[in-house]
Amino acid sequence: MNAHDYALQANGSFALPDACFKVKALMADESSEISDFADVIGIDPSMTSRLLQIANSAIYSFPGEISTISRAITIIGTQAIYNMMLVDVAATAFKHFENQAIDLKRFWRMSVYCGLVSKNLAISAGIRDIERLFVAGLLQNFGELLVAKISPELAQQCEKYNKNQLPWQLQKHVLGYTYTEISADLLKIWQIPEKIILPIRHFNAASSIEINKDVKILNLASRLALMDSHSDEFSYADVIDESLCRPLGLSVEDLTQAAEFAEKEATSILSIMNPKLFSK
Repeated sequence: MNAHDYALQANGSFALPDACFKVKALMADESSEISDFADVIGIDPSMTSRLLQIANSAIYSFPGEISTISRAITIIGTQAIYNMMLVDVAATAFKHFENQAIDLKRFWRMSVYCGLVSKNLAISAGIRDIERLFVAGLLQNFGELLVAKISPELAQQCEKYNKNQLPWQLQKHVLGYTYTEISADLLKIWQIPEKIILPIRHFNAASSIEINKDVKILNLASRLALMDSHSDEFSYADVIDESLCRPLGLSVEDLTQAAEFAEKEATSILSIMNPKLFSK
């Protein structure tokens, strides 16, 4: 199987809800009003509740409490709402996913941590529209869940990474491609905005001089997430590629600050996104 085959085999649990497509269509319609968006989202009370939790979380850090979807749209805009819906999909699409092939707590921790670090490194690097990088960081490794579901024996082989063979290097060896390549194909099927897919699709080309800055941010964030989840196995010297930092103008202090923020906030975000695994 190639990366696209895995994406195509994704079953209904991986499908975007109709509300996502309706909101995307409203974004393309200049005559759309705030009430139109609120009507689409408000049909699903559970989604509304989760979106408000996300809007009031450290992901967005907006001043004051956001108590309604209409207010959220007014304050933060339709693109941010759409991004939140993608975050919600990530939180709910696999709520019944159970598989012994991978460590699900490790998977979710690394995904959320990577998203938080991506956002904060983007701020330090002077990149605009930072929320898209949180979403990219969160979704970049969804290919792992697909492989674990469809080919658990291969996912188990890919779990045996170490400092001499980092996760994406081992995935390339075992599968012939990486989880991020599967993720990019799945997100393309989901019709996710290309700006979110781009750093995921080109993850493995991060060291290229000409590559988009978003790609380098995502790659660095993934490395910091690896250190966070396996602090006893991986050191800064083992994982961080400082050649990625220089084009972004990032210092060791910037990486440390982003890592500290993610470590502090990841637990509360995880309790919103996957309470089954991370209930207090």
